[in-house]
Amino acid sequence: MSLVNTDWLLENLDNVKIIDSSWHLPNQNRNAKKEYSNEHILNSIFFDIDKNSDQETNLPHMLPTAKRWENIVSNLGISNEDTIIIYDNSDLVSSCRCWYTFIYFGHDPSLISVLNGGLKKWKQEEKPTVNSLTEINRSIYKARENKEMVKSKIEIDRNINLKNFKVVDARSLERFEGKIPEPRSNVRSGSIEGSTCLPYNKLINKNNNTFKNINDLNQIFTKTLNTKDNNIVFSCGSGITASVLALAYSLINTKYTPTIYDGSWSEYGLIK
Repeated sequence: MSLVNTDWLLENLDNVKIIDSSWHLPNQNRNAKKEYSNEHILNSIFFDIDKNSDQETNLPHMLPTAKRWENIVSNLGISNEDTIIIYDNSDLVSSCRCWYTFIYFGHDPSLISVLNGGLKKWKQEEKPTVNSLTEINRSIYKARENKEMVKSKIEIDRNINLKNFKVVDARSLERFEGKIPEPRSNVRSGSIEGSTCLPYNKLINKNNNTFKNINDLNQIFTKTLNTKDNNIVFSCGSGITASVLALAYSLINTKYTPTIYDGSWSEYGLIK
């Protein structure tokens, strides 16, 4: 149940925990938390991707420690048994990053889904929004890391020669080929040696931010990789849109465990 539609959520607003995990690129000059304060789906709580990350590194929104994650989720009032629906109001479909993080820390994948189309589709259908704060009762959440779901820079470098897994980059082709500058000034242009490019937006219907249907997704992925291959690692600029590819790939390959190079190009292309 990695995706749910807007009608399903409207019928189940009181039966699930709802998270708004909107996030925008630094150069977009948008404030996701302020936007949430002005308008959000009833009962939803805001998840700050930047703040709810590793605060001990200069790299953007890296995975936090398990202990910190337990504290974050407990403060959101979410328990290990809760069904969670995540949405966003972002062109980058940032809800997928939150989905990935919950699975990484051991939440049952069958209990966590992304709202297909997010707030954009919800509003297009004139479904209700509110600006009132959602009451939160602190819970006790326990994390269990799935460390096989993340790759480090050392593992990415080793793999250039070993070729144990395939790296697929979710950035635009222009960024991947180094033809345009990166949005972060301290990161050079280019891509990881041996990686391939599959821009995440090819998987998304632009008119309503929904994922394309399974047949279309399968055709798109088939052009880049063997869709029966489970040794796939997704990368991007900073781990956000890599998660979009990971979710989409898990829809067509149900045996695939979402795996991401967490540092992505923000780490690999860092100018030292």
